Formats: sequence, structure tokens, C-alpha cells
Amino acid sequence: MSNINIEFYNQQADQLSPQYNGLKFEEVHAEWLKHIQLPSSGSALDIGCGSGRDAKALANLGLSVVAVDPAEELLKTAKETNNAPNITWLQDQLPALSNLFKLDMKFDLILVSAVWMHIPSSERERSFRKLTKLLNPSGRLAITLRHGPSPDTRVMYEVSKDEILKLASSQGLIKKIETDCEQDQLKRSEVSWETLAFELPDDGTGAFPLLRNIVVNDNKSSTYKLGLLRCLIRIAEGHPGAVLNREEGMVELPLGLVAFYWVKIYQKLVDHSNLQQNSNSNKGLGFITDSGWRKLSLLGCENFQLGDIYADKDKASAINTTLREAAQTIRSMPSKYITIPNTKDQVFEVEYRRGSRLNSLLLDSEYLASLGSFYVPLNIWDNLTQYSTWIEPAIINEWALLLLTYKHNQANKFDRQYCLEALNWDEATRSTTRIRNRVEELQKTESVYCCWSAKNLNPTTKYAIDHCFPFARWPNNDLWNLLPTKAQINLQKSDRLPSAQKLSHSKETIIHWWQMAWENEQSEFFTQANLSLPQLGINNDNFEDVFESLMLQRARLREIQQLQEW
Repeated sequence: MSNINIEFYNQQADQLSPQYNGLKFEEVHAEWLKHIQLPSSGSALDIGCGSGRDAKALANLGLSVVAVDPAEELLKTAKETNNAPNITWLQDQLPALSNLFKLDMKFDLILVSAVWMHIPSSERERSFRKLTKLLNPSGRLAITLRHGPSPDTRVMYEVSKDEILKLASSQGLIKKIETDCEQDQLKRSEVSWETLAFELPDDGTGAFPLLRNIVVNDNKSSTYKLGLLRCLIRIAEGHPGAVLNREEGMVELPLGLVAFYWVKIYQKLVDHSNLQQNSNSNKGLGFITDSGWRKLSLLGCENFQLGDIYADKDKASAINTTLREAAQTIRSMPSKYITIPNTKDQVFEVEYRRGSRLNSLLLDSEYLASLGSFYVPLNIWDNLTQYSTWIEPAIINEWALLLLTYKHNQANKFDRQYCLEALNWDEATRSTTRIRNRVEELQKTESVYCCWSAKNLNPTTKYAIDHCFPFARWPNNDLWNLLPTKAQINLQKSDRLPSAQKLSHSKETIIHWWQMAWENEQSEFFTQANLSLPQLGINNDNFEDVFESLMLQRARLREIQQLQEW
């Protein structure tokens, strides 16, 4: 959409919204709705949502809706008019949809209504390709085409069904509906409409065959390939904000974040479980050296976390060296040898950047990116994001079976259960002691409130520290995700995902807790939030923005994992 059009919609938002809302969703889309049964659950995307009329109607059906529009003022008016908790409002536009793609969501229904005529022909092929990538298998895409001249300063281009049919065919979509020309609902004689609806067939392809080959069939002389996949799953599932760039067909990640999780995985396996990780017991692991890894425990900094600050030169140097040596191992070993079957073409690409010695270290986004970039094919990334809860158990099982083939592990009579327990590193990070200590410290001088009921947690109240997004379903122990609450409410919530309405109702209490509790640890708080939550950017330092991103992540988790709501 041109800048002229966006400015027009911003200036005319107050006049246009009542006009659009004066028509009913069921009337505007009556012809194609006769032939397509809309889902009563799942997810929907409204591209060019305008006044929010259609988004609200879809939300009322029970769908989780993402409503997108490039015009800031129109989007603001839509949000104020249609404040449904299961609608996520997002400023973005075709063909890039860069903000939307950062959510890593797929949709059961995509509606592109009264938008296509604003897109120049040179951008339509890319726009359609982008829309197709956002569909779930068996998902539907409906596009309305406006015929007729522009009534004002808005730029409108000619559209045709033949063009849409050709684009759909090139993307493998199946046509479901093609309506005849319909009269304009606003009674404009010079304007008519057509609608086409398509379906993405569910043929079970994608990246699964390749991932399965890497996990199960690929030749392995060490656990490195499995270790790398598990690192990528953790990032895809838990750090949507970490994506640096999305070029065509490729996702760029900070190499330092991949190295961070590599170290976290292997620390327990090597230092605490004594499990051999390669077929040659006489050959050590390349990333374990005296200058890095072995210094961590000696210096007492082996439990480093994202957002940590190290002013001590020796500790900073040891962590930096450890992560850099892990990054170089990732580049020279698993990334190099994970290839497309029957070829020498690497699946993953790595760009390592050399760096100078550090006297201090802040484990933030900027530092993690300074180590280099790790590139993941988009179809692989989509599968890791959408199906991590199924892929990771397969990796862990294969890893355990591989460990049982190594002589050192056999000599120590390590069984499968021992290996599986060693491979589970989540529980070690679930501690809420720090948050409890903070609550009790604040209670000496301040009132601390239950984030869900807004009731005062006085020193005699039984309270709990709740993971806003349930740890059992999405392992995250970041400061923003840990909220004080009444013990009874915590039990009621259990491992359920808070509903959009519940989160919205608790907004002020949650933000108040963040500001009060982490005023002196803002660097750590925002580093963790900016990496784990979508749409923030590495330099964000605004609590309100974190909450808005929290709402986006809630919708994302609801769609990806289909969690039960509270």
C-alpha cells in the first residue's frame, strides 16, 4: 500500500470507521460465506482490517484473531471500537508483513478484504507468496477484489480473477470458491466485487522428512547434530524476539544465542552426569578447554544466564571464551556435516565473527549477535516453531539411544533412564527463590499485590510465584514471566494459559510489579524480555511495550500449542 493511501486512511479514520462498521460482516461477505463453513476455533488473520468490523466478527465466532493494518490511526480507532480480548492488533502491511512474520504463527483462515487493489502489480507475486506461507495445512485464504475507479486521492490499481488464479496455482493452492460480480453494499453503482477462496492442501510434506532424517537416519559420530537441533528448538519455541532478520527463505539468529544454549545443554551432561558424548573416548570435546569451560566452575560463574552482568575481568573472559569456542565448534562440526540427503549442501549456514578480549560482559542481545550469525531455512524454522513439543522428545530419545552405544557409558552401566534424566535440563532453571526473596524484601516497606486478583499480599498471606505462561508447557524462568499471586489462585490456574481477557484485566497490577521489583535490574529484565517476546527489538526499555508483547506471545502460544485457557 502506498504512503499516500496510508496517510489518507490516517486522516480519515474517524469518518471511515463508522461507514465501514455500518455494514455487517455477514452481509458484506454473504456470497462466499454460503459455500465455506468458518471454523469455530483456531486462528484467523485479517489483512487490512480497517475499522476492525471483520476482525470482531471472526473473534465473536471463537477464533483467535490477528488484525493487521498499515494505518496507525485507523488501527487505533479499530482497537478502541472493538476491544475484544481475543484480537491482537498489529501495524504492518503487504508485501513484507515483517512484524507479522516475527510472531511465527500460522492461520486457519486469512481474509484479505478490500486490499488487493492497493497493491501494485510489481508487488503482488511476493504478497501472495507471503500469504501462502502464513496458512496452516488445510487453511483457507479469501481475497475480495474491488472493481471500479477510486473515489478520492487513494491510489487503486486494476485487479482480475485470472491474476489471482495464476498466483494461487503457482503456490499450490486449491480453488474452493469463485463468486460472480456482486453489487457494492454501499450502493455505489460504479463499484462491484468478486471473491476467491483457496485452500492449502495438507499433504504432510514440508521440513519433517529432512528433520526426521537428521534425527534418526543421519550418520552420527557424536551427539553434536542432536545438540544443535535442540538448541534451535529452544530458540524457535522460546525466543521469537531473537530473530535478527528474515530474508527470502532464511531466518537469521544471533550465533551467540545458539552457543549459549549449546553450553547449557552440555554442562549437565559433561560436568555432572559424566556421559561420553562421542564415539572416540580418547578424543575430548572441542569446546571444552582450560581457558574457557574449565574456568567457569573455578570462578563460580558456570550458572550464567541471559541478562547477567560480569564486571570481573576473569569471569567475563571465561564466559566469552566458552561461548566463542562453542560457536566455533558449532560452525566446524554439526553445521558443516548436516547436509541435504545425497548432497554436500549444508542445511544451516554459520558466519562467525572474531572479537577482542573483554574486561566486562553483559549477556544481552548485542553481545550475542557480536559472535556472528546462524542461518536456518524458513521451512525448517516453521517446523521447529510449530511442532517443537513433538520434535524435541524424538531428539531426546535418539540422543539417549546414541549415548548407550558409547563404551565409557556402557562401562559405567548407565541405563536409558539415567541418560534421559541427564538430558532434562529444564527443572534446574525453575527456581523461584530469587522472586520470593524480592517479595519478602519489598514487603518490609511496600505493599505487594497479587498480580491476578490485585489483593494485597501482606506478610501473613500465603502466596506463590506463578509462571504467567506455564513452565510445564513453555519453560521460561525470565523475570517478566514470574508473578507473585495468592497461593489459592495459583492452584486454580495450575498449568493453564491466562486468557486474553484475564491478562488485559491484570495489566496495571503486572506492570506495577515489574516496575517495583526490577527497578534496579532493568538491564536484565529487558534483555530477557526483548529476546523472549516478539516485536520488542533489542533496545526496548519500556514496560508498557513488554506487556503488549506479552499479549502477542499469549496469542502465539495459544495457536502453536493449543493450551487450555484460564
